Amino acid sequence: MNASTSSSKTALWTGRVLTALCALFLLLDGVAKLFKPAVVVQGTVDLGYPASTITGMGLALVAGVVLHLIPRTAVLGALLVTAYLGGAVATHVRVENPLFSHVLFPTYLAIMLWAGLGLRRPAIRALLLRPDRT
Repeated sequence: MNASTSSSKTALWTGRVLTALCALFLLLDGVAKLFKPAVVVQGTVDLGYPASTITGMGLALVAGVVLHLIPRTAVLGALLVTAYLGGAVATHVRVENPLFSHVLFPTYLAIMLWAGLGLRRPAIRALLLRPDRT
């Protein structure tokens, strides 16, 4: 095994681990929204959303994560989850939550999601790391 093959396997497995950690967290959040325990309902209402929107948010999140986990639709899923997380950032800004713990947490997840995808797919990595050619 040469150094580039070893590096490729390391990148692949690092990407898989990042993807798994991110997906598990987001699936837990999405499934919790589908089952609506009291703490989820209260947290959502405290953020200014009516309780009737929780199921839709859970379905959107779970659908995006599942699409991200399917290799052929991984990029679409990453885009949908990133959009969902952007809404979470906007929500936390609107209710004036703390910056690093609440407002930026969805951004950290999005970075982890795209880093995992980039490490698993060299074409995505090349696209993300490509210098601007303007």
